[in-house]
Amino acid sequence: MKITDVKTWVVGNPPPGIGGKYFIFVKLTTDGGVVGYGEAYNATFSAHVTAKLVEDMAERYLIGHDPHDIETFFRRAYSSGFTQRPDVTGMGCFSALEMACWDIIGKEANKPVYKLLGGQVHETLRSYTYLYPHTGSVHSEDAPDGRNVYNDPDMAAACALEYVEQGFNAVKLDPAGPYTAFDGHQPRLLDIDVATRMVKAIREAVGNRADILFGTHGQFTASGALRMARAIEPYDPLWFEEPVPPDMPEVMAQVARGTSIPIATGERLTTKFEFARVIENRAATILQPDLGRSGGILETKKIAAMAEAYHIQIAPHCYCGPIVGAANIQLAVTLPNFLILESLKQWDGFHATLLKKKIEWQDGNVIPSKEPGLGVELNEAVCDAHPYTGKELHLQMMQTPLMP
Repeated sequence: MKITDVKTWVVGNPPPGIGGKYFIFVKLTTDGGVVGYGEAYNATFSAHVTAKLVEDMAERYLIGHDPHDIETFFRRAYSSGFTQRPDVTGMGCFSALEMACWDIIGKEANKPVYKLLGGQVHETLRSYTYLYPHTGSVHSEDAPDGRNVYNDPDMAAACALEYVEQGFNAVKLDPAGPYTAFDGHQPRLLDIDVATRMVKAIREAVGNRADILFGTHGQFTASGALRMARAIEPYDPLWFEEPVPPDMPEVMAQVARGTSIPIATGERLTTKFEFARVIENRAATILQPDLGRSGGILETKKIAAMAEAYHIQIAPHCYCGPIVGAANIQLAVTLPNFLILESLKQWDGFHATLLKKKIEWQDGNVIPSKEPGLGVELNEAVCDAHPYTGKELHLQMMQTPLMP
């Protein structure tokens, strides 16, 4: 069996834009006509440039090769251009192609990928959702009157309660204030106040029916993160996510030692080598690899195994499209140290239309597919009908320092 063709799509994500502005999908085809799908979670360059990078990597290291040879493909891509170091852009491209290879491998074996990775540990997968506004943009700065579920405690509490009544028993929010290219910074007193009132209102609304996941984007210095942590500790969040920038796990470890809230991190990291630094520094007790960036399915299985030896849990990240979501599911099913899975609401809306069959979600849990491969099929007609024509990045930090 050989890979003979590669095709990419950059798909625009219509309002409200849950999961980002666009999704980057790839399709691999074998000489036997078997098709595999993948997705890149990559924010470094334009989506269209990234799609070309995915194609370039496939042409160099996959076309004409057997998709089963994942380890060989990893070493060639990891070493591309005399690098041999974690490269978030390169590994984003690799991750998309790697999960497409696994999709083909599973289809050839007529087995779900999880059956080829050690088998099924979990029958269902606990999931969480962000708080999303009922109308308008998911970006808080776009709220028409300045009030949104991201900065208004009453609206956040009502939204959280609604999700709990739908079946979720964990909800996530990022109320900690702006994040900039110049972080980490000290939190402003108003940001500490708003964040504390948001978490308090949600806890009072949901009681002990749901965990609260406190997200940040690496905004703070270690001392600033500890100030924020002390303010929200009384409301018992399940985690404090990426409290400081991801480049120095030694600094994140200072936060982990200074708070009772579990520290979670990983969406911006790639390969076992970067995650190893988090583990060896005891910087987090929850890892959040995104399979569209972390190195794909097999590499993240290795990351999870390293974490298991230190009693660290895995909560796959997914602020992107449903192919990464499907890959996350295939891996999570196999992990003894799985904690919780990011679900974009109930995998409904545009995410559902992108698939020929929706990811199954019931009473707060994802139900793993028993279909071969990744268990989903991309709806290519929908991809063709929704091209992304913009130049914005998937995520963008403020480009000026935060003023007090």
